[in-house]
Amino acid sequence: MNNCDACVNYVYDDEYECYCCLVNLDEDEMYRFLSGTQQACPYFRLDDEYGVVRHQN
Repeated sequence: MNNCDACVNYVYDDEYECYCCLVNLDEDEMYRFLSGTQQACPYFRLDDEYGVVRHQN
């Protein structure tokens, strides 16, 4: 399983005062996520703040 804390889709929601995933999972994806049968999140993207800077060099 990927680390959600390092994902660009995992953001703080001021309204709920907690971190939430922005990805809308369908029913099958949610089942696989909650049951732990899926090895890695297909929507995981590393939140790399410095990626843009490295790309510019």
